[in-house]
Amino acid sequence: MNADRPPFAVVIPTVGRPSLAVLLESLANQSPAPAEVVVADDRRQPRVPLDLAALPGTRVVATGGRGPAAARNSGWLLTDASWVVTVDDDVVLPEGWSVRLVEDLRVAPDVGAVAGRITVPLPAGRAPTDAERDTAALENAWMATADMAVRRSALADVGGFDERFPRAYREDADLAARLRLAGWRLAVGRREVIHPPRRSGRWVSVRAQRGNADDMLMRAVHGPAWRAAAGCPRGRFGWHALTVGTGLTALLAAGIRRHRTAGIAALGWVGLTAEFARRRIAPGPGGRAEVTTMLATSAAIPPVAVWWRAVGAVRHRGAGPWPGRPRAVLFDRDGTLVDDVPFNGDPKRLSPMDGAGEAVGRLRAAGMRIGLVTNQSGVGRGLITEAEVGTVNARLAGMLGPFDTVRICPHRPEEGCRCRKPAAGLIRAAARDLRVAPHQTVVIGDIGADVHAARAAGARSVLVPTAATRAEEVAAAPVVAGTLREAVDRVLGRWPG
Repeated sequence: MNADRPPFAVVIPTVGRPSLAVLLESLANQSPAPAEVVVADDRRQPRVPLDLAALPGTRVVATGGRGPAAARNSGWLLTDASWVVTVDDDVVLPEGWSVRLVEDLRVAPDVGAVAGRITVPLPAGRAPTDAERDTAALENAWMATADMAVRRSALADVGGFDERFPRAYREDADLAARLRLAGWRLAVGRREVIHPPRRSGRWVSVRAQRGNADDMLMRAVHGPAWRAAAGCPRGRFGWHALTVGTGLTALLAAGIRRHRTAGIAALGWVGLTAEFARRRIAPGPGGRAEVTTMLATSAAIPPVAVWWRAVGAVRHRGAGPWPGRPRAVLFDRDGTLVDDVPFNGDPKRLSPMDGAGEAVGRLRAAGMRIGLVTNQSGVGRGLITEAEVGTVNARLAGMLGPFDTVRICPHRPEEGCRCRKPAAGLIRAAARDLRVAPHQTVVIGDIGADVHAARAAGARSVLVPTAATRAEEVAAAPVVAGTLREAVDRVLGRWPG
């Protein structure tokens, strides 16, 4: 890397909020400028382009709506700067931010992350609403991705952000805990970002209870003491569980005509709910609309919180460390395992690539499940039949050993199907066949479509370029291997678990 090049790149996950343009404008005014800016477009089905006019040259990667953790991973894997700075798309960078950032990054080699400070400007002349106070709590956050600089080698060491966190909640605390567990020190710098209070609807505090499911993932991964490991304060879940318990007791007792018990339990529910509402209403600002909202949501939050805690307990039962050792490898066919013969329906024309048999055999011996995922648009074009494709694939299995699953896409590119790579369909279907999660899967292919399909599905990838691989595809791939043997070395060594 050029010694004069700034040591940091900026990664911004976004769902296309208007605030992105404001952030990019504030970033455009920074000096020194970052070595690179990557915007991870996490909209499921983008209908309009992102507004990037304020910062020409911004690189965009589509991440398919898999959440901010996956978006950040897709972003930082495209950069080569020694530090990756993640910022939320609803913050504003004040003048001099990058100067102080560079100063913050002058730390000892064992410091893996340096968080920025967050300022939330609250309205003058009145007390903040409950939603505004919730945003203001970010000022006390220890490690928050609103502005977090992470050493690239540290991200690689721990496998980046845990993509099982689907929301902007706990994924930063989880990363901090895993960095410390891996021996990295964490620090807080002098720079700051401005985080305006979020605009939110009446029921935002109820929707936020989905985070209780993520808390159960934290517990599954980091153990009962996860809050101490991740620097997270204890919440009110115990009180919510007690409130739900008294409410259910009142209903059950009334159902079996235990009226005295039902009355006592109902009073307990009313008292606990009223105390919760009082705590939220007392700081102000008052007003009929705010008080009504606090009363309604204070009654709704406890059962919703308990529900999501139960969902998380089931969903994340037995969850292991992230990302863990891969359990399956999915190979592209033409150009990866065999020479690329366009629209081949003749098994006699199969010619395995150098090292293909050894690569598949080593993975199988290591206990990996092996799959084949291949675009075969010749079927849709009427040039070959699906039966002929099956015959070719069967011959390949005879040469290299059996595949645990074979998935083909027979559609023409213009059909816009969900299975054809670079879409995620083939990868997700093959992972389901093998009963492994996408993040436990590695896709090995020879072109950018293979890499993009893996990214869209939440899988990992290794690109093995050929003469047909474009230079920009090689540059964009997070992991590149010169041969199939080297690709297998990467799978077995890069992600040892």
